[in-house]
Amino acid sequence: MSQIATKNKVVSLTYSIVDDQGEVLEQSDLPVDYLHGVDGNLFPKVEQALEGKSVGDSVEVTLSAEEAFGQPDPQLIFTDELENAPPEFRVVGAKPTFENADGESIEMTVTRIEGGKITIDGNHPFAGKIIIFHVKILAIRDAMPGELAQREVASSAVPGEIH
Repeated sequence: MSQIATKNKVVSLTYSIVDDQGEVLEQSDLPVDYLHGVDGNLFPKVEQALEGKSVGDSVEVTLSAEEAFGQPDPQLIFTDELENAPPEFRVVGAKPTFENADGESIEMTVTRIEGGKITIDGNHPFAGKIIIFHVKILAIRDAMPGELAQREVASSAVPGEIH
């Protein structure tokens, strides 16, 4: 009997994430696993679409910016004099990590260098975007007791934990 994606099942899948213009933002051709109905690492709408599906099934789910990574927060965008930035971060695409007063780390991205100024952005790269998940189920199995106790599949990256 074929396994069905239900609570406490480990679902192995491949996926791609595209924007509403069809540009591929992220793709995994290597299987990633998640614990269905338990770990909360998958976007709820995507997990709902996978509920009751079987091995070989594919789903396509469109998420608004609010359902996905939210709208960009202008308070997470900073511009400063280029000379104040360490040399290793004076390149567009660099990813410096900063810590706030509460000890929380945030990865920023250098998005612009122009006119002696550097702009860094702490928003998720997909913030403000409508995204479409294309997901294919490769395998489904019962979760092991340790996975249930930990509420996660050991050593797995999961869509939605990106970046």
